[in-house]
Amino acid sequence: MIFAKTTYYLSLSIKLFCISILVFCNTLNAQDNTNYNTVADSIIKLNITDYNVLEYTVGRNRYDTLKMKVFKTKSINNKYKAGEVFANIMLGNQYRNKSLFPKAEQTLLDALQLSKNYNLIEYEIVSLNMLGVVYRRQAMVKEALDYHQNALQLADRQTNKTKSISKSVAVSYNSMGNIYLELKEYNLALENFNKSLAIEKAADNKLGLAINYNNIGFIYEAKDSLELALKNYKISLDYNNQINSSIGKVISNNSIGSIYLKQNKPELALATIKPTIALAEATKDQFYISMAYINLGWAQNELNLLQQAKTNLDKGLQIATTYNLQSILSTAKYQLSNWYEKKGNHLKALKFYKEAAKLEEEISGKNNSEYVNTLRIRYESEKKSNQILELASANKLAHAKLDQSKKTTYFLILGLILTALATFLFFRQRQLKSEKKILRLEQDMLRNQMNPHFIFNSLNSIKLYIINNEKENAVYYLNKFSKLIRKILIASTEKEITLTDELETMDLYMNIENIRFSNQIHFKTIVDDNVNTDNIKIPSLILQPFLENALWHGLSSKKDNKFINLSVSKINKSYVTISISDNGIGREASQKIKEKKLLKQKSLGIDITKQRLANFSKNYTENYDLMINDLYDSNNQASGTCVVLKLPIIPLQNLKTA
Repeated sequence: MIFAKTTYYLSLSIKLFCISILVFCNTLNAQDNTNYNTVADSIIKLNITDYNVLEYTVGRNRYDTLKMKVFKTKSINNKYKAGEVFANIMLGNQYRNKSLFPKAEQTLLDALQLSKNYNLIEYEIVSLNMLGVVYRRQAMVKEALDYHQNALQLADRQTNKTKSISKSVAVSYNSMGNIYLELKEYNLALENFNKSLAIEKAADNKLGLAINYNNIGFIYEAKDSLELALKNYKISLDYNNQINSSIGKVISNNSIGSIYLKQNKPELALATIKPTIALAEATKDQFYISMAYINLGWAQNELNLLQQAKTNLDKGLQIATTYNLQSILSTAKYQLSNWYEKKGNHLKALKFYKEAAKLEEEISGKNNSEYVNTLRIRYESEKKSNQILELASANKLAHAKLDQSKKTTYFLILGLILTALATFLFFRQRQLKSEKKILRLEQDMLRNQMNPHFIFNSLNSIKLYIINNEKENAVYYLNKFSKLIRKILIASTEKEITLTDELETMDLYMNIENIRFSNQIHFKTIVDDNVNTDNIKIPSLILQPFLENALWHGLSSKKDNKFINLSVSKINKSYVTISISDNGIGREASQKIKEKKLLKQKSLGIDITKQRLANFSKNYTENYDLMINDLYDSNNQASGTCVVLKLPIIPLQNLKTA
């Protein structure tokens, strides 16, 4: 075992070392496409399946479309499943960032299907989230929400919350917050952003923190709480500077610039927004390029730099139109309306304003209708189609269909009745068999307890007291014997009795049996303070066979110093533990004595007891457990036997009630 663990940790250490070397090589070869073949081969040989580790190992190469195509091809050729899915996800993300939405969608759908086929849950969750982002960028809120909700539900079902899954949950909440923000459901948006923020804080994920703080800033900006919005945007910018995220800096600075514009600080806005143009162009993300140009035009318009403003607003509008960026289009047209207003062209200003307002209304109306009414519309459409088909066929086959329907109904009713009857008979038969088995076990148990030899020998022992004129002992043991017989007869009519009654009965039984051992056996019952024996139910007379075995197989052949200890404890809330220990000759010596006897009897007491315990456990939340341990002294000589019986104490009906 120690060797196996050492080998495992050594293998893990070597793997981590290899990953570190690869990350270093990735950094050195970030711009070198020719050497990436070697790096890709090395990654594939490691056969990494953990999404987070693979993302870390691939490093910044995941942003390079050409390298990811190489990695995908090599992964397919080497049957490296995780690599194939990962490459598809990364390629889909890059297509999305370039606003190539159909290509991004198809690539991510491939990743989703492959991750399902290969049972790569982490990758499946990431694929669902990235598909949601693709739809959100296109203002297709319902589809986006469906994908993020599915990702969240799949993540919640996983018992092992890996780092990757936790990160995906944060992404789901963040994207759903953006969707609610689009729908102007600000409270729901803030709730989801805060959930995402809490996960990112716990993971110390600076990128996630930057994204969430910026989104929370959007909410405060929408509510005209400009100072709070600015505070969150600046926190976001600080995190983006720490991780040197170009796209993050573009987003945060444009957000800060928009606040300065609303606070009538156009010079400050221009100084903040203008440097983001080059950064946005470098990312090749058309969404943020378009946004940067429009915000720059807005700032220039406020400073009456009208010609420059028009150039930048037109450029932002062109990009938004080309890539169908609906929300950006609306903003561009509002700003162009303001520009024409300043130029005194009121007709064009009104035209762009109406177009912007109409577009915003369409987006909002589309989002809400898709979110609230999609399922209802789909259902009504299917219902109307079915009604048309039914009416068309009813004109031709009305009577035939009615007759067929009646026959089908009759057969269905008859089938249901027969099924119900068969089911009832099956379960009734099984119940009767079970009851019959229980009755047989109880009868066997009673026969075992009322053993004629035991009764005869007990009465003989009491008779000796009478013959020897020991009246007090005779009366004392006769009284004990009568109580024992009465308790056995009462217990035989009940399936379960309290542990208190069982212990009293066993005490009586040991008193009577001890007569035959000349009272040499020291019997002791110990009950822990935390055990309430009045509230615990156990099968009646379940302990007697174990005490009988201890007496006749363990102690009968021992000469002196004989003891039996019965202890009751409750270590676990679901069980009560009963142990019966003796200092007899042990099972091995007892078996040798038994084999020498001419008349060999098969003891059925323990077998019957096990069947009764199994039947008893069916009505409880846990199963019983029975262990018989041999005891040895310091010289490794047999020194007795210990029976440990664990009985369940929480009934199933209590669990249902709870």
